[in-house]
Amino acid sequence: MSQTARIFVFALLLCSAWSAPVRAELTVVIREGVTNAIPVAVVPFGWTGADATPFDFAEVVANDLARSGRFAPMDRADMVSRPTSAAAVDFSDWRLLGAEIVVIGTLKPVAAGGYAVDFQLFDAVRGSQMLAYTLPTDRQGFRATAHRISDLVYEALTGERGAFSTRIAYVSVDDGRYELIVADADGANQQVVVRSTEPLMSPSWSPDSTQLAYVAFSEYGSSVYVQELASGNRREISARPGVNGAPAWSPDGRRLALALSDNWGNVDVHITTLDSGETQRLTNHPAIDTEPAWSESGDEVYFTSDRAGGPQVYRVAASGGTPQRVTFEGNYNARPRLAPNQSKLAVVHNDRGRYRIALVDLRSGATQVLTEGRLDESPSFAPNGSMIIYATEDQGAGVLAAVSTDGRIHQRLVSQAGDVREPVWSPFLTP
Repeated sequence: MSQTARIFVFALLLCSAWSAPVRAELTVVIREGVTNAIPVAVVPFGWTGADATPFDFAEVVANDLARSGRFAPMDRADMVSRPTSAAAVDFSDWRLLGAEIVVIGTLKPVAAGGYAVDFQLFDAVRGSQMLAYTLPTDRQGFRATAHRISDLVYEALTGERGAFSTRIAYVSVDDGRYELIVADADGANQQVVVRSTEPLMSPSWSPDSTQLAYVAFSEYGSSVYVQELASGNRREISARPGVNGAPAWSPDGRRLALALSDNWGNVDVHITTLDSGETQRLTNHPAIDTEPAWSESGDEVYFTSDRAGGPQVYRVAASGGTPQRVTFEGNYNARPRLAPNQSKLAVVHNDRGRYRIALVDLRSGATQVLTEGRLDESPSFAPNGSMIIYATEDQGAGVLAAVSTDGRIHQRLVSQAGDVREPVWSPFLTP
């Protein structure tokens, strides 16, 4: 097989962009959660306005907590009361109903057309208040405010920062029309960032979540772009002949690591400084070096290479040097993504002929397989490190899925319109 043919076969295995219908919102289906999930009652929020309640905050909060897999929200039909103030909370009633945690709140209009949301979190077992906040909002921000409440509740109960206010990006295709889409972490509030009749792939969030880098194809080949989400403005970063792919932002947002081919068709990892456009070659090997991922410090870059005969993960100093192999278990480990705490690496791992998402412990080298699909790919960590979103197949259709990093919680993000691919989870949103 020629070097050029080998590059394209390898690229298809690692970065496949499959045709799929699109545009229905994603629905989260919890396939497996924690067996001892904490029972929680999220009481419908009160409303002090004269007209009908403009938004159901409690529904969003309950759904968020359920999606985490760690909490089991009570059905509203089972609630014997619906308090909206601390004085109205009867802890004995909630304990009899089996609720260990109670969330109440009130939405009220304030001056200049704005709103305020008061909410409180109670430990029903101890009969004590755990949290109380007042959050300003407006009609456009109702859903975002509800996710913010979920984040605060989740952190108070687990000690871990919530990621419900973050977003995901993914690629979908409908009859040859490709779309790069951004949505809330629960799949709602979809926004199309780019439409094209040619493939779109490899989206990558900037550290401040305001921009996306991605690969777009045209009749002239592939190009890497960076696009601002607020304005829609985009700029071309790399469009050299051959391969332009796999963009990954440095932690400071000033550089992109890319997989670029040279004049002879060989693919290596390069680093481009965005302000100057200067590009430096980081790896130099006859093998295919691709799919870079930065360490949190920005001092190292992890990447996939077949220099040992099959895809494995290596790391190299961002300033250059001799790469060191990181993965050794199995004959295929690709698409490396570092956990936020930098202790583990998510990879696509060949598990007895099936491609699954696995975690590699960077100290011990031990590999833990998390998923059970036939063709699982494109892992991406939630910014709090609790979950990994990835792409998989379900009855021949492409869907997104998520798994907790301990392997106990499994979810599917299903689009009724068809397939979706190449998900990537945003960093925490900046205030």
